[in-house]
Amino acid sequence: MLNETSIWGIFFLPLISFFTISLIIRPFFNSYSVLSGPIAILGIGASFIISLLTFVETIIKGNVIPVSEPLEWLTIGSFQFTVGILLNPLTTIMLVIVTGVSLMVQIYSIGYMKSPQNNHEAEPHGSSIPIRELGQPVYARYFSYMSLFTVAMVGLIMAANIVQMFVFWELVGLCSYLLIGFWFHRPAAATAAKKAFIVTRVGDLGFLIAMIYLFSKAHLFPETANPLHIEDINQYLPTLVSGGAITLITLGIFIGAVGKSGQFPLHTWLPDAMEGPTPVSALIHAATMVAAGIFLVGRFFPIFLASDYTMTVVCLTGAVTAVFAASMGLVSNDIKRVLAYSTVSQLGYMMLAMGVGAYGPAIFHLFTHAFFKALLFLGSGSVNHATGTFDMRFMGGLRKHLPITYFTFLIGGLSLAGIFPLAGFWSKDEILTNSLASGGILGMFISLLALLGIFMTAFYMFRALLLTFGGTFRGGSDKDPSAISHGPVHLADPPIYMILPMILLAILAIISGFFANPLFGFLGIPAHWMSHSLDASLPLGLHGHIEGADFSFTIALVSSAIALGGIILAILMYKTNPVIYPETVGRTFRPIHILLSKKYYLDELYEDLITTKLYYARIANISDWLDRNIVDSTVNVVGWLGANIGGALRQLQNGQTQMYATATSLGIIIISIIFIFLD
Repeated sequence: MLNETSIWGIFFLPLISFFTISLIIRPFFNSYSVLSGPIAILGIGASFIISLLTFVETIIKGNVIPVSEPLEWLTIGSFQFTVGILLNPLTTIMLVIVTGVSLMVQIYSIGYMKSPQNNHEAEPHGSSIPIRELGQPVYARYFSYMSLFTVAMVGLIMAANIVQMFVFWELVGLCSYLLIGFWFHRPAAATAAKKAFIVTRVGDLGFLIAMIYLFSKAHLFPETANPLHIEDINQYLPTLVSGGAITLITLGIFIGAVGKSGQFPLHTWLPDAMEGPTPVSALIHAATMVAAGIFLVGRFFPIFLASDYTMTVVCLTGAVTAVFAASMGLVSNDIKRVLAYSTVSQLGYMMLAMGVGAYGPAIFHLFTHAFFKALLFLGSGSVNHATGTFDMRFMGGLRKHLPITYFTFLIGGLSLAGIFPLAGFWSKDEILTNSLASGGILGMFISLLALLGIFMTAFYMFRALLLTFGGTFRGGSDKDPSAISHGPVHLADPPIYMILPMILLAILAIISGFFANPLFGFLGIPAHWMSHSLDASLPLGLHGHIEGADFSFTIALVSSAIALGGIILAILMYKTNPVIYPETVGRTFRPIHILLSKKYYLDELYEDLITTKLYYARIANISDWLDRNIVDSTVNVVGWLGANIGGALRQLQNGQTQMYATATSLGIIIISIIFIFLD
């Protein structure tokens, strides 16, 4: 029988593996760093088993696992910082996603991140320095970081206190920085890591401001409630503060989610995050970093419901992001960047669903997306393992050389496109149904954007599939110096360590959608059990339970037809003998093609205009002038006054008795005159 101690094991087992690798294996047993992978797999695997048992016990069987109230950790005045577990359906589902995908990624990494002792490749996965020259700790360092990444995300999910949550929220950001810049000797990787860290800090500032403003409202909470406990915030805050205050708090939280989940306009870090090892990209895009933003909105969804303005902002941001990111995926030639833009787009769908009140469908899509997106990223790593490049212009013809990779990648692509009966079909159509059910001009507008996004998703996914696996092999990186060189060409499926996770994730990409939300019940599992259990777990508050719209066959047929239209267009343009030549389309719509290739010039806007011309040329110079002429001058004047006044006063303390007598006599005379004339 599971208990609270078992639940804590989900957090502490990966933490033990992190400390074992970083404090024992890496400093003392470098020659045995190959053990780092199995140690990480054991810790995260045990965590996944407990998460799965918790899922079965609480969601499938409907039992309650009792957990104690959060324990007091620190008290400063009326401020009480507590540490505890918040165990509800959202927590349970997220734990399965994070630990399950992380386990698959760790197993895959055994083959992808080869042991330093056996790796003789000159340029391992983007490195310009042989791995043997980087030293033995590189392998242990990788698995220690990956274990810590899992710990950070699990801690974020389980946190019962908003301050406890913020600590792990920042730790997730730190881990992403360390892993994106894992090949720190490559300038591009170091720059991408700094970019991710800085851009997400912008969002974190919004989250921090929301927390501070929330603290200012602590006196409004009943004595029996703790204003830092997430459950108390969700239950009491909408009834205690005005609409303006709740809007400011929810907007601050949402800005934090925008940064972590790469929503417009803070999405620019996410494509550059591809500089990290491919398994890192899979973990970031499927279960950790970007999922944290969606989880944050879901965790505080009851207070979001109390602000119609914030819900509208969330809805529009998600809809615009879904189309905006998908459009950039249409022209990208790097297979990992295509998948990165796809992630941003799919996260936009989840935010759209949150904005229209479809909390259950949003988390359902997060659930299915984790499996097929992890599968696609691992598939891109397999392709890179074979060809030595991520550039699709130098791939082609890999279907016959990598049959297992092709088949699993095809399943992931079909699921992402929302093709029946794969997982993405069920979750994406629930989002569409709820967006249309929201009604009004806004509901129609976001639904049209969502349908446009479906068409573009199907097109760019099958464009990537045909460029990578169709036609004939175009030489890989060894044949063209302009390609991104990662190593020699080995046209074959990767080792079993890499293939097995891909097969398991492909199975989940097929069955997870219907299993998680069957239409009419399945083997005793009630219909729509995931969405309904998530919706029913929300506190009643001001708005009551949110009921998601039922599955619509009409909408499913329309969205499937639109997705098939995108697939057909991709086939017509990118098959061996195309009917429509991509070069002709590119020339016809050259300005649009350039705009998309340049990513709407947002990098230039942020880095050249805002950072260089505005910040360095204006704000930084003004700050420097103020520092030198105001701050430094003020300090210098205070120091001069202290030194010179002290020198003047020192003359009065010269040790001459007659001087003291004279000063005393003068003082007596002055006081006497004052008293005489005042009378």
